[in-house]
Amino acid sequence: MDKHRVLLNGRLLPGVEARLAADYDLHLLAGERDPRAFLAAHGPEFVALVTSAGPGADAALIDALPELRVISNFGVGVDRIDLAAAARRGIPVGYTPDVLNDCVADLAFGLMLDVARGLSAGDRFVRRGAWPGGGFPLGRRVSGARLGIVGLGRIGRTIARRADGFEMDVRYHSRRAVNGVPWRHEPELAALARWADYLVVITAGGEGTRHLIDASVLEALGPDGFLINVARGSVVDEPALVRALAERRIAGAALDVFEREPHVPAELLALDNVVLVPHIASATRETREAMGQRVLDNLRAFFAGAPLPSAVPLP
Repeated sequence: MDKHRVLLNGRLLPGVEARLAADYDLHLLAGERDPRAFLAAHGPEFVALVTSAGPGADAALIDALPELRVISNFGVGVDRIDLAAAARRGIPVGYTPDVLNDCVADLAFGLMLDVARGLSAGDRFVRRGAWPGGGFPLGRRVSGARLGIVGLGRIGRTIARRADGFEMDVRYHSRRAVNGVPWRHEPELAALARWADYLVVITAGGEGTRHLIDASVLEALGPDGFLINVARGSVVDEPALVRALAERRIAGAALDVFEREPHVPAELLALDNVVLVPHIASATRETREAMGQRVLDNLRAFFAGAPLPSAVPLP
């Protein structure tokens, strides 16, 4: 039996690509010198598309695949997939929720501890030989502090549960209160920021949340507050954040994501009150392997005529 023809937009772990190639007739769009010309000539051959949060799948790519029947996304971020275009064609979109909750929550707390206690800054302090010349500045306590969470989806709830171990007081902001959770809902984002010592951003990306964390929210967070972003770079107004950090109008920030990643503003690189990591929230072997398995599971279910184990709700 002929294998289903699958197009891969972007690159995945070698092991995941190998398993896709074993089960399907896989073609890497990244290997084409002229992707647009390739799609014009061969787009009708593909019935499935595998992508990830970075490259996504815009309307032009979906339109270039007239026989496309399913999209399987490596990741939970689908803001770069044109879901409306998929919905118009009745194309289900799979993604990988749940399997990365723990690792993203772990990193959120790692970043919180780092920016509050100066772990990265302390490492630099020791390495440059500054310790013999004097003590390192005092940090801030995390245990018992007030934690505000922006977005209480699967990962947000995991972060909130982690906070129990630190005896933190937790409140959250979302468009609607979440039923069945013990944490207090704060309908006004600025009010949550004023209350919080640490504000963790874990809401979805996309136009609906673009620059949700703006100058007014940062002003409300204030000179004793810390911002931690493990969501999407687009959620934070990056120039406003740079100004707030440079002028010490917030205490610090820890960022896993950026507006134009992998490009990070030079102004952020020059600041010592911000921790910067290269979008690694789900980047552990265990989690990435589980994400790859979910990509495969979604494809296998579709071609077996079964519902996708993890389907994105389409508009």
